[in-house]
Amino acid sequence: MQPFDYVVATDVPAALEAMRSGARPVAGGTNLLDLMKLHVEVPTRLVDVNGLPLSQVEETPAGLRIGALVRNSDLAYDARVQERFPVLSEALLAGASPQLRNMATVGGNLMQRTRCSYFRDATQPCNKRLPGSGCSAIGGYTRMHAVLGTSDNCIASNPSDMAVALVALDARVLLQSAAGERAVPMTEFHRLPATRPEQDTVLRPGELIVAVEVPNRPFAAHSRYLKVRDRAAYAFALVSVAVALDLEGGRVREARIVLGGVGTKPWRCHEAEATLKAKPADEVRFKAAAAAALRGAKPHGENGFKIELAKRALVRALHLVAGEA
Repeated sequence: MQPFDYVVATDVPAALEAMRSGARPVAGGTNLLDLMKLHVEVPTRLVDVNGLPLSQVEETPAGLRIGALVRNSDLAYDARVQERFPVLSEALLAGASPQLRNMATVGGNLMQRTRCSYFRDATQPCNKRLPGSGCSAIGGYTRMHAVLGTSDNCIASNPSDMAVALVALDARVLLQSAAGERAVPMTEFHRLPATRPEQDTVLRPGELIVAVEVPNRPFAAHSRYLKVRDRAAYAFALVSVAVALDLEGGRVREARIVLGGVGTKPWRCHEAEATLKAKPADEVRFKAAAAAALRGAKPHGENGFKIELAKRALVRALHLVAGEA
């Protein structure tokens, strides 16, 4: 690990001031510090933001406001989240290990970087780590890589479970900088790689994640998160599915379908949702939605199995939610 300076901020203005001078914010540090040890990230200055007043889950007229420093474990076991947004609780509990969930924060979870082995190996060419150097995964070992949203410059998958659920819940990310605060829909927070794969999110220089807003929606309480992985714990998704349904008389009034593990960002399936709307919640419609969700998927080497796996996982998740509703 390279030497770095370390400062502690006790309020948001102090943190923003440190960031203006080039400091990187750190809270749980479960991803950033790993990457620093691998020489993938080499910041020269860190600002500890654990002392900021951003660790509360608060009721608002519209829903819940979740502070960026809320720990993943605390959020997963919050009674309001479990009752009103079960997909979020399930997604959080499906991630990492209990020890990591106790340290990891909401803001850090949103900012975690891909687990692509070529990205994490500083000796390998990687456009996400060093723009213009090439993508070692294309033509390399690709079992964990994306089949949706890829480009000729990057096929790395997004690793977050929580982000998949937040997209399904129509959440917004609140960002603060010296210029003020702005809100970004979760569907727009993560970027596709296209020609700039090094830019994972739309976060601007000097901006800090301060909260996530999750609105009350009719479908939110009827939601599930299904994760398929190589082992039952402490493994990233081969495929994951966040599903939420608003049903009336056995028909779908509104649906949210988001895939994880298969996209370069959490992948909302608008076409699949439209396939279900105003239709019966049955096997025929669920399979049609699954086909729509993976239409346009592009396999790379060893990851072609993800396409059929994602379809089957989505049908299963839809049945789970419909059965409970």
